[in-house]
This record gives sequence, C-alpha cells and structure tokens, in this order.
Amino acid sequence: MRILKMAEKKTSKLVANLELNEFKLNSLLEITKGINNNASIQNILKIFEYIIREQLGVSKLILYAYDHVNWSCILHFGSKGLNKKIHIDNDLIHIREITVIESSSQETLNSFDIVIPIIHKKTPLAYLLIGELNDGPIKINPSIKHMSFIQTLTNIVIVAIENKRFSKALVEQEIQKKEMAVAAEMQKLLFPTELPSNNRIEVAARYETKHLVGGDYYDFIPLNNEEYLFCIADVSGKGVSAALLMSNFQAKLRANVKYNHKNMSLKDLVYELNDDVNNAAKGEKFITFFVGHYNCENMTLQYINAGHNYPILCNGTESKFLNSGCIGLGMLEKIPSIKVEKIHIDKNDVLICYTDGIVELENPHGEAFETENLVAVVQENFNLSVQEIDNKIFDALNIFKKQNEIMDDTALMSCRFL
Repeated sequence: MRILKMAEKKTSKLVANLELNEFKLNSLLEITKGINNNASIQNILKIFEYIIREQLGVSKLILYAYDHVNWSCILHFGSKGLNKKIHIDNDLIHIREITVIESSSQETLNSFDIVIPIIHKKTPLAYLLIGELNDGPIKINPSIKHMSFIQTLTNIVIVAIENKRFSKALVEQEIQKKEMAVAAEMQKLLFPTELPSNNRIEVAARYETKHLVGGDYYDFIPLNNEEYLFCIADVSGKGVSAALLMSNFQAKLRANVKYNHKNMSLKDLVYELNDDVNNAAKGEKFITFFVGHYNCENMTLQYINAGHNYPILCNGTESKFLNSGCIGLGMLEKIPSIKVEKIHIDKNDVLICYTDGIVELENPHGEAFETENLVAVVQENFNLSVQEIDNKIFDALNIFKKQNEIMDDTALMSCRFL
C-alpha cells in the first residue's frame, strides 16, 4: 500500500512536471509563431499578456522597455496607474537580477512582488514588475523558481520588439536614402546644364555637397546676345531644409528674370527676392547672394553683393573684391539700403565667385584656407582656362585639408571676360 502511494506520488509529480514542460514549450512556440508570422508588436504583447495573466495567474504587471533613447511602459494591467509613478533611473536601474520585493523605500514598488530585469551586454533593455500572484489554470504558482522561465519569455519578446524596431529603422533609412537620391537628382536640374564658352566670355563651375543635397547655388542666364545675368548664393544651414529653400529661391529668381528682366533693375530684383526668402523661411534662415549683370558690348558689370563672400576680380597681377551691396536676403523684413556698383571689365579679366565652404575649409590644425590662399592660387594659374583654374583651386583645397573631411557645401564659378 505504501509502495503504491509512493508510486502515485511520483507519477503525480512526473505528470505535473510534464504539464509544466508542455506549458513552457507551448508558450515558447506561441510566442515564436507570432514572431515568425511577422505579428505586430501589439499582437506579440497580447500573446505575452495572455500567457502571463491567464495561464500563470499574474494579476498585476508592468513591462518597461528601453528604445536606446527613452524608457517607456509598453504593457501594464492591474497596476492602477502605478506605471506612471515609477522612475526607472531612480527605482529600477540598479537591479541586475531577479529580485523579490520584500520591503522597498519606494512605496510604489511595494505593490509588486518581483522585479525581473532583461540585461544585454550589461545594458538594461527592460524591466518586468509582477504582483498579486495566484495559481493559474495549470496550477503553476509563479514563485521565484519559475521566474527564470518568465525572464526567458520576456527576453524573447523584448528581442523581437528590438528587431522589429531595427528593421523598421532600416526600411525608413532606405526610403530616406532613395528620397535623398531623387532630391539630389532634382537639385542637379537647378544648375545650368551648359555654361558659355565663346569669343566673349568663358565660364566654368563646380559644386560639391557635404550631403547628397545642399544649400549652395550658382546660375548663369543669357538675357540676349549681348547681356548675361549670373549669380551665386548660399543658404544658412545645410541638408534638406537648406536645399528646399534654395530650390524655391532658384524658381523665384528664374521666374523674375524670365518675365521681368526688361523692366526690373538689379535693385528691384534683390528687393523682390528678399520678400520671397522672408515668406519662405519665416525668419529661420537667410541667403547670402551675389548677382551680376554683364554687358559684353561695352564690357561693364553691374552687381549687388547681398552679404556674400566677396567675389575676386583678377587681372593676373592685381585683385579686387566686389563688396558693394547690402545685407543678406531674409536677414530683415525690409532691406534698409542697397548700393549697386558698376565697374568696367578689362579684356582677359577673371572673376572668381565662391561660397564660404572654400575659404572656411580647415586643415588638421584648425586653420582656415582663407581668401588670401584662394587669391594666390588664382593668380598663380591665371593663364590657364577657367575650368583648369577651378580644378587647381580644388587641388589646393585637398592638399590643405589633408585627412580632414569637407564640412560644408562648396560652390565655385569662374568667368573669363574676352
């Protein structure tokens, strides 16, 4: 009889263990099935909640997760708002192993029985707080001996959520990359596809961006057989927002030149463009701008420099800076005054227009390239074609910066008057 009772007891214990193992296996299968079927984070958490709440008999739970920026509560039940009162950095961050809460100085933690941390490479990824433990339908009381299983289950869920967030981030990055590539191709359309090279004027230009799109811009627009309008501009800031503002600026400039150039002076054009920049940027950005109107017949150049780096007019031995004009566009709602300068151009003069990315480029010692070096390169290579002069300037920049990266967009436009 005694042997029979012992056998029944062993059998009962064996059955209980089998039921427990079967439950654990089915729970793991249920979670992994949801993950493999690409279930949403919400659905994965619903499966997890069902296992913990309905099958393990946990009546109170809070699950916090870290997204590598902030902590947030991703699941809670029975907590009656306690999830908003617990501060991870103060209350939980020091916990590194499964901990039974017997008496805590933090009153909110005393409402729970156990804290289960999820740690990866010494970094906490999640904290699971559970309380009010009851016998579940399969007669498993989630006491401390079963916490390692709950920890494993929680770890699987957190890793799945991490992977989903990572995959989503990769998809978003890929979309952004494609959008940026399209934006870069569209931005290329803003620049003139052909620059004049004839018996009156020779023009070359080069543009390099820090990112796929940038905020520098140059243009060269024939007005008729005798006259050209050309410009160079630089938006404050970098990246997409700068590129969008410059795209808008280019469209406005082109529209004004196309439809109004016969009746619009350079001064009127700058006033109009200042209004356009203010309307588009709302005071958050401004544009430095140099615009010139060249007449080939009488070899005169009218220009306005609106806060831009001074273009350099060279004759092979001397250099002159074109600095007359006004403040940058969008700096003030109304430009106080504009000075239009008119100068005579000598045959074979070279004009170098550039953005601050050239003269502010730094070497490893933190020294800037500066305008003096730019003038020296131009004078030294004055007899070359303007395309070759541009190339020599960029060669000098690369030698100067050494291993340093280009930190700003860089635009360069050179004109030789013949």
